[in-house]
Amino acid sequence: MITVVIPTIGRATLLDTLAAVGSAMPVIVVDDRAAPAGRGSASGVVESLPERVRVVRSRGRGPAAARNAGWRAAETPWVVFLDDDVIPAPGWGEAVWKDLVDLPDDVAGSQGRIVVPLPAGRRPTDGERHTAGLSGALWVTADMAYRRPVLESAGGFDERFPRAYREDADLALRVTRAGHRLVRGQRTTTHPVRDDGFWASVRFQRGNADDALMRRLHGPGWRAAVGGGSGRLRVHAATTAAALAATALGASALLRGTGCRGGPGPDRSRAWR
Repeated sequence: MITVVIPTIGRATLLDTLAAVGSAMPVIVVDDRAAPAGRGSASGVVESLPERVRVVRSRGRGPAAARNAGWRAAETPWVVFLDDDVIPAPGWGEAVWKDLVDLPDDVAGSQGRIVVPLPAGRRPTDGERHTAGLSGALWVTADMAYRRPVLESAGGFDERFPRAYREDADLALRVTRAGHRLVRGQRTTTHPVRDDGFWASVRFQRGNADDALMRRLHGPGWRAAVGGGSGRLRVHAATTAAALAATALGASALLRGTGCRGGPGPDRSRAWR
């Protein structure tokens, strides 16, 4: 009845996620690294997975493409998407089955209840507060189930969204505007808090391009349609841009000083944050 799809770039946390899911239902892990690592290497988590886990490769095309590869490989009526760093609560397998088994035909999806534990004893950082927003967000793929036929008719996730940002909201809008309903289930999943410091602000700024695509695809009212508020990034734009410029100038000076002509390629892992 249910296949669990977990896209990954090889985070070690994947093993904890799989342990929490258990072995009662099929699991497809989608490896989105550009190239696989060797078994036993520091980044060889995927190569060390138990045999019961099916591995599909999407070769570095991003979270949306990885999820598409996963659900297309599934053969069950329902597909549940999980992130590779979440921890489903004890009994999650039975809980997700109860969430889905008696849903009426017009319900196309069911979201788990996301818990984000914030650090105690201090105020959370901007990055931590941003992650905590997942606990109230609608239709996020940290724990989101869809009927496979609905994914098929909708065409899956739009791969023009290159990051783990807004691609889930876009799919939810297309599904609901096609006449389906999405509901919240009773199952619970814990999402780790994240704080990338300066890079958290950079990531938020990159998300502005995804917001612009959402507006182009769904009109100016898209935020209200997915339960979101107004953009939170504008107030940080000038300071973040200035910091990025300073960082780039410093790196350029360092490269000139060392005689290097180039730097490292893009870090694809940031698309997953």
